[in-house]
Amino acid sequence: MIDKLEYFIALAREKHFARAAEELGISQPTLSAAIRQLEEQLGVILVNRGSRFQGLTPEGQRVLEWARRIVGDTRTMREEMRAARKGLSGHIRLAAIPTTLAMVPRITAPFQEQHPDVTFSVQSTTSLQILSLLENLEIDAGLTYLENEPLGRVTSVPLHTERYHLVTAIGSPLSDRESVSWKDVSNLRLCLLTADMQNRRIINHHFTEAGVTVRPQLESNSMIVLFSHILTGRLSSIMPKSVTKSFGFHGEIAVVPITEPAAHHTVGLVATHREPFTPLVSALLHQARILAETDLS
Repeated sequence: MIDKLEYFIALAREKHFARAAEELGISQPTLSAAIRQLEEQLGVILVNRGSRFQGLTPEGQRVLEWARRIVGDTRTMREEMRAARKGLSGHIRLAAIPTTLAMVPRITAPFQEQHPDVTFSVQSTTSLQILSLLENLEIDAGLTYLENEPLGRVTSVPLHTERYHLVTAIGSPLSDRESVSWKDVSNLRLCLLTADMQNRRIINHHFTEAGVTVRPQLESNSMIVLFSHILTGRLSSIMPKSVTKSFGFHGEIAVVPITEPAAHHTVGLVATHREPFTPLVSALLHQARILAETDLS
């Protein structure tokens, strides 16, 4: 039953039998047979079928909620028993918005010092995608904004307050200022994160508050791409100061506080709320709280 529920979750996520089967490492006929067996066991139709996947039935939507809960609890039980036998080990899947990537080692490094048998994978994505990945059991935790957009049913640990700065090459316009306004910055040639990033939506909101609109010369979901263009001296950007520190370009760029207003937004670690947490997630939340005690400003 557990395997069939995991197959069903993958199908609901991919919305395509062939893609779900490929992700699961099984054949499409095996997946189709497993879903039909699950329907027979439960006595309801879960999937609207035609020549292709056409969505879940109302009963399928309800079963999906149960499947996520049951599969999540089963994984928690397995991890807890493994931890009881061998100590904490396993793999933690993290997702992070681009502006928090530099913060990741401040969690993973001390965590692995205490638990050397735990490995991590980290992906960069949007705040909305982090919530979707959590819901679909594809990640264990995420680093994202804790404000502005609904988080759903998650446990969160505030870690850091982002404050926004103009980031520009030394010698560029406004680089010698003590502070600048959002209106000042709107007159520059800008490179910014893409519109699907919450950071960009926040920045757009502050420009709107200042009564101006901007049309960036370049957009990217990569902080490396943004910094590369800043260093040419042709474009400037808006970033949290914490991000600029991590790239080590101190002699080449100016970081100027943006005021009027001096905006700040909280980022933190989020995990799907469940009791009990898996031992790995519980330990990760504990490590985040230790970081928060010294880092939140």
